[in-house]
Amino acid sequence: MINAVLSMSGLALVSGVGLGLAAKKFYVQGNPLADRLVAVLPASNCANCGYPGCQAYADALAASALDGNVAINLCVPGGMPTIKAIADILGVDPVAVANDEGPRVALIDEARCIGCTACIKACPVDAIVGANKQSHTVIASWCTNCKACVEPCPVDCIEMVPVPQTLYDWKWEKPTGASARSVH
Repeated sequence: MINAVLSMSGLALVSGVGLGLAAKKFYVQGNPLADRLVAVLPASNCANCGYPGCQAYADALAASALDGNVAINLCVPGGMPTIKAIADILGVDPVAVANDEGPRVALIDEARCIGCTACIKACPVDAIVGANKQSHTVIASWCTNCKACVEPCPVDCIEMVPVPQTLYDWKWEKPTGASARSVH
């Protein structure tokens, strides 16, 4: 019995050392620019930008950093804060969000919802709550406007609606250009 334990421990030790050496030998360093870009993206992997996920979009942005073949304004869920962060990292001027309809949030018509959970499975940020065969609802503050929940819904009871602005989320816009000069 002790021989079996010792031989398995020795085999595990040799395998561990071998894997450690292989990891050092075959280590591939990622693109640090892509790592910085993926850190500012919302990580919803919604594919609204035309890429299969945030990592793929960041890789494409990093690869085209010199020639600018990839637009920096494709991340609709991230909005202007994300585009400004991408522009700062790449050293370019920010541009308006492509196809920006303003801030939106998913709204489920609970009377038509059949509780199939297709939207819950599709939501990358877990903003939809509900139980099987029960009506679902959206946690509006978690919704990133990725629209991933709309297509899988078999009864079309989900729509993207504008976020109503309240006193609690209203902010002053920072003036730019000539209007930013102070008046004495």
